[in-house]
Amino acid sequence: MEMEDEPIKAIRANGNTTLVIGDIEANRVLQLQKNEANEKLSNNGKTRRDRFGNNLLIAIANLFNLSVLSVSATQSIMDKEQEEMQFVGFFGIFDESYKAIFTWRKIFSHITLSLILPLSFIYLVHMEVSNLFFRKIIYNEIELDYTLSGTPKYEKLADLISEEWAYFWLFKAAYFTLYFIISLLSTAAVVYTIACIYTDRELTFNKVTGVVPVVWKRLMVTFLCIFVAMFFYHVIMLAVLFVFAILIGGSNLGFEASIILAFLYLVGLLYLTVIWHLASVVSVLEEDYGFNAMVKGKNLIKGNIWVAVLIFLTLGIAASALQLAFQSLVMQGSDSSMSIRVAYAVLCLFLHSMLTLFGLVIQTVIYFVCKSYHHENIDKSALSDHLDVYLGEYVPLKAKDIQLEQYHA
Repeated sequence: MEMEDEPIKAIRANGNTTLVIGDIEANRVLQLQKNEANEKLSNNGKTRRDRFGNNLLIAIANLFNLSVLSVSATQSIMDKEQEEMQFVGFFGIFDESYKAIFTWRKIFSHITLSLILPLSFIYLVHMEVSNLFFRKIIYNEIELDYTLSGTPKYEKLADLISEEWAYFWLFKAAYFTLYFIISLLSTAAVVYTIACIYTDRELTFNKVTGVVPVVWKRLMVTFLCIFVAMFFYHVIMLAVLFVFAILIGGSNLGFEASIILAFLYLVGLLYLTVIWHLASVVSVLEEDYGFNAMVKGKNLIKGNIWVAVLIFLTLGIAASALQLAFQSLVMQGSDSSMSIRVAYAVLCLFLHSMLTLFGLVIQTVIYFVCKSYHHENIDKSALSDHLDVYLGEYVPLKAKDIQLEQYHA
């Protein structure tokens, strides 16, 4: 056969016609076909990626829509019948608080940015500055211990330490004053907002900022009364601890009695904390404030005391965990770079702000749950009228309006 030694390749067949070409042409055609195949695979891969990306976007959109529909379809506690509120328990209060924040996220975002975020920023900065003060004072005191007394260096260090302690307590006083004011303003804003949501009032941030500066004065009186109660509670507990140390401190029962005493102290502290939060809500929504609001809060919490204690204990544990995280990751995170520490600080600031907002909403939801539990029917129209600002003065809700009748489940 002619040219038998020449390699022959059959590349493409079409019917009975066969095209035979040599090595050069065969390689060219094979390269073209390979390019076409790669292009098809690339296009198919791109199509698959596009299809996958579109499906992912659709899935995310559907998930978001379902979340929104779920929140809107499941009515908030503010839309429940008053008789139904008494059946809201531990997890239900958390759930309803989240729904209220999510549904009205625009107004709560304004409140957070203007009040709660500065409050959290002041708190975290105070931790950092206090730590710097302490480290400097402790360093100077250690150096003072190794310095011969009566020398000029000793006198200079002693004066320096005294000045540093004075600056430290001035800083603490300024911090507590500023934190106290912004905390009361934040409480007034959130409680007033939840009450407006409950009464279906038209709510704007300007309206909230208009009523808050007047309402916080009532909250200040209530807080001072709570402070007095807390002071006497700790004085009494210290007296009990002193008597305990004298009587059975050295006996075999000392350790067991210490555990019981610590438990009772914690329970009492949590009980006063619950009364404090409910008294704050009463001071905004009712005519009572100060010690009267504390008594009203104590009466409202009956029947729901353990639920409220567990809720505020959970919030306290979360706040403590966040504080420890800030201390370890930011204040003591010398091994990390500055950018990492700043990132952790921003994250802690965000989480602390959200936790503070969540706690303020929860205390207001607990108020409405307790009112329902005691069958105290709240007239929404009367509550709406008394929440309004008239001639720049806040008109508190009277007891005859907020406890119009006793309904029977």
